[in-house]
Amino acid sequence: MAVYDTLGTTYARTRRPDPRIAARIQAALGDAEDVIDVGAGAGSYEPPRTTLAVEPSRIMLAQRPPGSAPAVCAVAERLPLRDDAADAVMAVLTVHHWTDLAAGLAELRRVARRRVVVLTWDQRVFRERFWLVRDYLPQAAAYDDTRAVPPERLAALLGEAVSEETVPVPHDCTDGFGAAYWRRPHAYLDPQVRAGISMLAQAGEDALAPGLAMLRDDLATGRWHERYADLLALDTVDVGYRLLVADF
Repeated sequence: MAVYDTLGTTYARTRRPDPRIAARIQAALGDAEDVIDVGAGAGSYEPPRTTLAVEPSRIMLAQRPPGSAPAVCAVAERLPLRDDAADAVMAVLTVHHWTDLAAGLAELRRVARRRVVVLTWDQRVFRERFWLVRDYLPQAAAYDDTRAVPPERLAALLGEAVSEETVPVPHDCTDGFGAAYWRRPHAYLDPQVRAGISMLAQAGEDALAPGLAMLRDDLATGRWHERYADLLALDTVDVGYRLLVADF
């Protein structure tokens, strides 16, 4: 996670929580009276009842807004918390960065009294349905192939009763994660936007250059709008983002 000491420098500018996704996460947390946010980053999606945020990057911690929950610099695999520390533990778009997935999920189970909520994505669906990685930047998809965690593996490691929900991405999503700009293709030509998307930032500009040049040309000539005209009529798409809820 030291990678976010580099990637996270402008994170707060492009990764603002989307209220519709926030509502899904809040609903998944249910009536939990206290919540721990693991891999918290700059604090997106933390409910007011968050009692502690855990984040390994000090660069990310420095971007947490005033009034945020107390935060500690630590990793998911070794949470500095007692057993059953909170009603619920949440982990939003973070498990793919962990060095030991099984250890991290075991820690989430250990400190959660009742529930663990994980927002992640299904790479198989993402690869197939998201035009950017399928048709322009397969290098980014190949990079994510090495780190994406299948939801069924997460569910098996979480154990107990685990439900899985589809999280559609709104066309005007305010949280600039990988597929947030699916109906705003020009955004992917912006280096600052790409800097806030780990799969693009870590794939490297040299690897992305040919695909970005093709995208730029297709947008300039109108080919992109012809090819993906059906997307322009949609308000949301399912490109594989999933919410897993484990109850104990």
